[in-house]
Amino acid sequence: MQKSIEKQVFNKIKHTQMGTPFFVDSFAMIGNAKAVNKGLERLVKSGELHRVATGIYVRPVIDDFIGKVLPSIEEIATAIAKRDKARIVPTGAYAMYKLGLTTQVPLNVVYYTDTSARKIKIGKQTITFKKASSKNLSFIGEISKLSIQALRTIGKDQVTDEEIKQIRTILKDENPKHLQHDLQLAPVWIRKLITPTKTDAPSE
Repeated sequence: MQKSIEKQVFNKIKHTQMGTPFFVDSFAMIGNAKAVNKGLERLVKSGELHRVATGIYVRPVIDDFIGKVLPSIEEIATAIAKRDKARIVPTGAYAMYKLGLTTQVPLNVVYYTDTSARKIKIGKQTITFKKASSKNLSFIGEISKLSIQALRTIGKDQVTDEEIKQIRTILKDENPKHLQHDLQLAPVWIRKLITPTKTDAPSE
């Protein structure tokens, strides 16, 4: 019976792109959680799967030069959000890192979410989901939401002219409608800093 469940689990994984994170409940149709857990652990021992964190598995991509390639923190966070049908927004030092305002990869990657708050340990890093208001999760621009969260982290009195200039340059690649939408949700001081002027308009 256990061998059959293990085989079914692996067959489902084989038909999904390598590097995709899996959860125990991804296999709820195959068997109960205990049986599926055992099957997954056997596949980890055989080297077919890698356990990324408690309850999170992946069939890693194998690179000829660097070997096993595991999903990024962002890919794992996105997979968790998709599973939970949740919205997430990168915040803090991670938003700054994604914008290129810092080169230091944060050990604690923080996301706002509309589901339960929790922490997930991934190797040396931690994904922290913080329960947030609906307003903080209503941003729609990929670049503008990062910019607003980064500026919140830096602070009104600490942000430098160079950082403002860099953020304004990056925002030229944002969808103008998305930017206008997100600016309405931003604190007034941030809105004043990054609202596009005629000289900021993207070139034709």
